[in-house]
Amino acid sequence: MRRLFPLFVVAGLVLAACTPSESESPSPSESEPPPESTAPFSPISYPEGGPADCAYGGEFSEIKAVDELTVEFTLCFPDPAFLSKIAFTAFAVHDSAYLEEAMANHLILARPIGTGPYRMTDWQRGIQIVLEKNPDYWGDVAGADQLVFNWATESAARLLALQAGVVDGIDNPAPNDFATIEGDANLRLIPREALNTFYVGFNENYEPFDDVLVRRALAMGIDRQRIIDNFYPEGSEAASHFTPCAIPLGCEGEPWYEFDPEGARALLAEAGLANGFATVLNYRDVVRGYLPDPNVVAQDLQAQLSENLNIDVRIEVQESGTFLDNATAGALTGLYLLGWGADYPDPTNFLDYHFNNPANGQFGDVDASVTDPLTTGATTLDTEVRRAAYEEANNAIRETVPMVPVAHGASATAWKADVEGAHSSPLGNESFAHVTPADRAQLVWMQNAEPIALYCADETDGETLRLCEQVTEALYAYEVGGTAPIPALAESCDGNAEATVFTCHLRAGVTFHNGAHLDANDVVTSYALQWDPAHPLHIGRTGSFEYFAGLFAAFLPTE
Repeated sequence: MRRLFPLFVVAGLVLAACTPSESESPSPSESEPPPESTAPFSPISYPEGGPADCAYGGEFSEIKAVDELTVEFTLCFPDPAFLSKIAFTAFAVHDSAYLEEAMANHLILARPIGTGPYRMTDWQRGIQIVLEKNPDYWGDVAGADQLVFNWATESAARLLALQAGVVDGIDNPAPNDFATIEGDANLRLIPREALNTFYVGFNENYEPFDDVLVRRALAMGIDRQRIIDNFYPEGSEAASHFTPCAIPLGCEGEPWYEFDPEGARALLAEAGLANGFATVLNYRDVVRGYLPDPNVVAQDLQAQLSENLNIDVRIEVQESGTFLDNATAGALTGLYLLGWGADYPDPTNFLDYHFNNPANGQFGDVDASVTDPLTTGATTLDTEVRRAAYEEANNAIRETVPMVPVAHGASATAWKADVEGAHSSPLGNESFAHVTPADRAQLVWMQNAEPIALYCADETDGETLRLCEQVTEALYAYEVGGTAPIPALAESCDGNAEATVFTCHLRAGVTFHNGAHLDANDVVTSYALQWDPAHPLHIGRTGSFEYFAGLFAAFLPTE
């Protein structure tokens, strides 16, 4: 049963509050389930010709279905974070038949078929996305009959919608509104741990950022604490390292440069730019936990760089998806504002993804003094070896300055006080199946922006990933409100003593939203199409599959 609620207008924004129209064509959840196959299960493996030669540099050697409910991953080297990685949304398992049907025509970008507690009903572009409870879910059935995603760029609009009772929960209230929410008996503020990093980026393949003296001048010429003091909530801190110190092994090595505008100007003069230079500053107007108000922070940086370094900065806002695509492609020629929230609590998630990732070209050519120790840290189980590797890598990042880490930002979610199970996730992946909106049949969530596309193997945007979390599932998941990996579609994934072979045992009887049964071949296909650029389903939205390359070292070679 759908809950109806009136239109609500705030700050020029019409919040979607009406019953969504039916799609012109039936959603996959409404279509007839595929007929059950009577053929015996025929296990597949990838690569089809046998294990890959590990000389290609990637983590996987082979992925194979042992039987209908068993998958074996053979790795080229140990991976201390393997279970945390495979729990991430990008590695959700999809129905093989639906991948064949919906990847090439991009239907999967709008209508994912998963195994999750919610399934897609309708996406009204620019207005709302509606999900419905999956009654056949293998685990605990969701607490609300419907889940509605709304969005509003302005934090004031989100708070006003919550205060008016139009939505049940919101993401990222403004720092100045924390006290207001805490003082309202009808609302509840739930802080989120600052497992994120906001940074000022640039690409060293473009002048003048190809000169390390210029990059060091920027590192010393930005007053990071001023930004924290003026624009971030309590609990935030200036970044001493790219990885938050709350993550084990994250802050080995020397801390970042102190604010020293005089020294920064001397470096620019040494680089032949005593009179500064002109550049553009790109960003997307989307609030994140790592960047609570991008507009005012951009303006403050513009003022700082002009005052401290005589750099003439022109601010240019880009649409969110375009901006992320341009950053990944290394197409941003000036300064830009971006950040990262933890997907799992290990340095590989921050450092390897950004600085040792063949699919991420945002910084240009990262020096081997950074990438070599990162490879060591990602491929050993010895904690002390890892510690030394991350000390070396962090020191090299400080020396070469591929970007300027600015802040680890505290943030929060806010909810109606009567919502049961309300929580904030330190990973930003709140599980709405565990949230019940009192006696209401519909749970309405308002976040900062509209999802970009819903095949999340080929997305990196947090607003997008959060929605995928409700619909699709991976072999493992993260505990609700926490970071520990726990079994999901797999009852267990058991590693050998060397952590180079992981055998995953799938749950029996799990069905996708279209009625197809989960089996080991679905797992192999879901990974193989990301791993191999030559795979006929290696399509996605952009085809970059950044997470796979960033977390598993490399794609299969195409020759």
